[in-house]
Formats: sequence, C-alpha cells, structure tokens
Amino acid sequence: MEEITIDKGCGLDVHKETVVACVMGRGIKKEIRTFSTKTNDLLRLKTWLSGLGITHIAMESTGPYWKPVFNIFEDGFTLILANARHIKNVPGRKTDVKDSEWICRLLRSGLLSSSFVPPQGIRELRDLTRYRRKLIQALSAEKNRIQKVLEDANVKISSVLSDTFGVSGSQMLEAIMDGKLHEEEIADLAKGRLKSKKAEIREALVGYFHDHHRFMIKASLEHIKYLEKLISDLDLATKKKLEQYQKEYDLLQTIPAVKEQGAAVIIAEIGVDMDIFPSDGHLSNWAGMSPGNNESAGKKKVERQPTAIRI
Repeated sequence: MEEITIDKGCGLDVHKETVVACVMGRGIKKEIRTFSTKTNDLLRLKTWLSGLGITHIAMESTGPYWKPVFNIFEDGFTLILANARHIKNVPGRKTDVKDSEWICRLLRSGLLSSSFVPPQGIRELRDLTRYRRKLIQALSAEKNRIQKVLEDANVKISSVLSDTFGVSGSQMLEAIMDGKLHEEEIADLAKGRLKSKKAEIREALVGYFHDHHRFMIKASLEHIKYLEKLISDLDLATKKKLEQYQKEYDLLQTIPAVKEQGAAVIIAEIGVDMDIFPSDGHLSNWAGMSPGNNESAGKKKVERQPTAIRI
C-alpha cells in the first residue's frame, strides 16, 4: 500500500499543445483531464485545481514547455519541477499507467524532489545574461568573418595590428570601405606605437581588394554596430535588474578576477538565496563545477556532464 505524504496532489504531463492533469487526494475521485496550453485554458485548469483544494503540483522538466505552465501556477500552489530521469528511474508501474497519473502517485508518495527554479527576478536576469553571451559570440563570429574576407583579399593588416578592431584598425577598415584613400594614406591613420610600423602596415594593405570584399565587410560592420547597440541595451536592462541585488552584486566583485559581468552571471545562475542548497557540494553541482561520480569495480570513469539539471 502506498504511503501518502501529500493529501491532495496533481500530476501534470506537459506537451507543446496539451497538458494532461491527474488529480488524487482525500475526498477526491481520481480524475484525468486534458487542457490546451493556451493561457485561458491553463487558467481554467488552475481554477479547477483550486476548487478541488489541490495544494501540490508536479511536472517534468522536459523541454521549454513547462515554463509558461510554471509561471501561471507558481503563485497558487507548491510546485515540484522534477527531473524526468528521476521519474523514469523510480521503480513501479510506469509502463501501464498514464504519465500524469504516475507523476501524481510519485508526488503524493513523497518520491519526487524538485529542481531549483529561482524566483522570477532571477529568471529574468538569467535571460538577459544568457542572451548577452549569445550576442558576444555572434559579435566574435562577425569579426572573424571580416578577418576571413581580408585574408581572401590578401590584406594582411591582422599580421601587423594586434587588434584589427581597435582604434587604428577600425579607422583603417572604414577607409578601406570608403575606397578613396591609397595604402600610404590609410597607413597614416596608425595611432600611438603603431606609427613606427607604418611601412609594414602599408605593405600589408596591398592586396586584391574587390567590390565583393567591400560588400561583405560592410555587411559585417553594419551587423557589428547593431550587435554592439543591442549589447549596450542589454547591459542597461541588466543593471536595472541588479538593483534589488546590489549588496550581493558588490560583494561578488570583491572576489579576485570577478568583474561586473561575472558577478551578474553568478547571481543569474545561482541566485542570492543560498539556503536552498543543502550544502556547498549541492551548490557546486548546480553551478556545473562538480563532476559526477561514475565508478564501477573500483575504476572511475570520466563524467563529462554535470549531474544537476540546468533550467
């Protein structure tokens, strides 16, 4: 006989288009209903569960589909976002019961542990920092693309300039795009220590530069300007989000090598409430810094993935 630890619970099997809900509990006849994932239907599901006196809801953390459901239900119930692997690994009758019913049974038996889902403010901050990282990668890709086009045109300024996109390099690229200056005039744009390398720069600028190269570089430069503006806007939005975590933000920057962006990412990924982590081991595991333990017959095997679920 199942040991019941939660009086009234609901298991949700969430898909892209539908949510299957199974309710069980004292004074509640087991019932399974299917709702669409449209907001109005989810609100009807919420009203139905509230009317039944449901206190706990469990769902699997598969794909992105659980997120809008979680957002709607988090203010009215105790939610458990369970690792799908843990649900499958629990012994029982998973093969002959519906998924939502199986989740509900595990929930009421106290066999599900919840993944760490940070508060909404932290989740929004995480969206900003992760998007910024993607944009930085796109920015680097565009710069590499320009370097590739320059090499194709046999323009070797990257062999002379340590930073093709520094002050001098950027001015030289703009002059190349304009197409009105000769190599000697472009070399004269060198600043600071680069002035001593004018002869090398002049030689590096001699290439087979065609209109096609100019078009490709111009397209990349325009994209770079757009990305830099978007990154700047993200930084402003991130700074505003961090105002409520200013104390933690400042303290993190006292750690050697942790600067503004690093501190923002740390807060976005692990939050500011350390009480949710039972130990420092759990925290390092969540942060992806703790390797899993995969040992058999006295031999340790390489564990390449962190054991925590990343939301």
